[in-house]
Amino acid sequence: MTQPDVTVVTAVYNTMPDLTTCLTSLVEQTIGLDRLEVVAVDDGSTDGSAEELDRFAARYPGTVKVLHQPNSGGPAAPSNRGLEQATGRYVFFIGSDDHLGPEALERMVAAADRWGSDVLLGRLVGVNKRYVHQAVFATTQPDVDLFASALPFALSNTKLFRRELVEKYGLRFPEDMPVGSDQPFTLEACLRAGRISVLADYDYYYAVKRANSSNITYRSTHVARLGCAERIVAFVAAHIEPGERRDAVLLRHFTWEIAKLVQADFLKLDRTTQERVRTGVGRLVTEHLTERIRRALPVTTRVRLGVAAYGSLADLVAVIRQDVRHGLPQPVLRDDGWFARYPGFGDGRCGLSDDWYEITVSMSKWLARLETMAVRWTVDGTGERVVRITARGPHPDLAVMADGGVAVSAGRTAGTVESIEADPLGATVTMSFRARDLLAGVKPGGERRVVSVTVTRGGDAASTPVRGPYPSMVQRSVHREDGRLHVITSSTNRKGDLVLVVFPVTLRRMMTGLRRRLPIGGKKQS
Repeated sequence: MTQPDVTVVTAVYNTMPDLTTCLTSLVEQTIGLDRLEVVAVDDGSTDGSAEELDRFAARYPGTVKVLHQPNSGGPAAPSNRGLEQATGRYVFFIGSDDHLGPEALERMVAAADRWGSDVLLGRLVGVNKRYVHQAVFATTQPDVDLFASALPFALSNTKLFRRELVEKYGLRFPEDMPVGSDQPFTLEACLRAGRISVLADYDYYYAVKRANSSNITYRSTHVARLGCAERIVAFVAAHIEPGERRDAVLLRHFTWEIAKLVQADFLKLDRTTQERVRTGVGRLVTEHLTERIRRALPVTTRVRLGVAAYGSLADLVAVIRQDVRHGLPQPVLRDDGWFARYPGFGDGRCGLSDDWYEITVSMSKWLARLETMAVRWTVDGTGERVVRITARGPHPDLAVMADGGVAVSAGRTAGTVESIEADPLGATVTMSFRARDLLAGVKPGGERRVVSVTVTRGGDAASTPVRGPYPSMVQRSVHREDGRLHVITSSTNRKGDLVLVVFPVTLRRMMTGLRRRLPIGGKKQS
């Protein structure tokens, strides 16, 4: 039997019926069964997942291998057992409730061979509102620097790894980490890799959030997650010298794993657990949070982490309760800078200097900065045809700080803000524009309309164009209004802003389009 090009390893524990979708997406890959090996490790499933794995193994005996073992309490052990069985030139890890795009493996293997990549990322997209950090997938890049890119915010193991690299350095998942065990594995692979590459030209991986949130990450306790955060930070400190490179990686952990320990659900913990978590977070802050990292944190995260380290439990509870009950506190203008008036600001009670509370010099404009993540045409709840835009901003506080509201427009056309969802890394804004509104009163020659966001804070309003995707992802849709056809196109202009271009379809435009597609003589050559 010839060596497969890629081995896909999946750790399985009670993921039906998503498991069926996952396995089907693997055996139907365009790379072909003869170039593919699937190693699935059942970690003591009780919901029929074990039987489903055996069914696929019987149907695809030359491709799907199944191992069964008692439950280990996390994905690390089954991932290691699967890795030990892998024979492919590359190995790829997939969550058993996720699935791949049909061409994913063929495209990734071809790119890794072409570029000599040791680690390769294909664009991930979230399903069922699962959040996936997208910055690293902005462009296709043959060579990505771990420390000068958004790669530290994408340290899951859902990547293509050259197996020769994995075995050369004996890379394995730490089996005593129930949560986050893929991060030390992935980070060391990236540190050892001669080349890391990114593919952003296709939806390679669909990360699914299950409706019952039964993933171990969602079920884990604060204490367990604190222990894993401590292990991850210790791993980073042991493998990367102090300085800008280490800070680039630790910034991710302070804005994500560590920040999530002091969110609203902290208030629901018993006092003993609260104190244990506060002490652990405080120790991480005092030992590893540098001035460079501190300046890069959003104000909400910065204050909570600072108070955990230098204040008391009562101080931390007061700060979190402020956000939960009242939203971000009223900003204070002092020395030409804006500061969040959290409990303890200005009196030194929490041991924090004023710069821990600093927001920005231009509140509204600061809040209105968004970058486009997706544009698509769809139908709203009333049956109206709309263009729906998803954009990201770096400020989790957007909704509460914009006390006068958030509005969107495309030129003179007003849109609708459908939702603003916050997470530790920022806020996701979903907006839409009705096709009929975009077509209303359009000039005969068509119009280009810049999409903008207006944020009002404390009576002060500021508008900022939404940054378009780069490279530009052109989306077109044809609409009929008053008996005339129009085309609405979304793209990125020369300034980098998202624009909606509206123009009528005339006979002249149709003939011009045909001439571009047909050679001289009028017949398209085959």
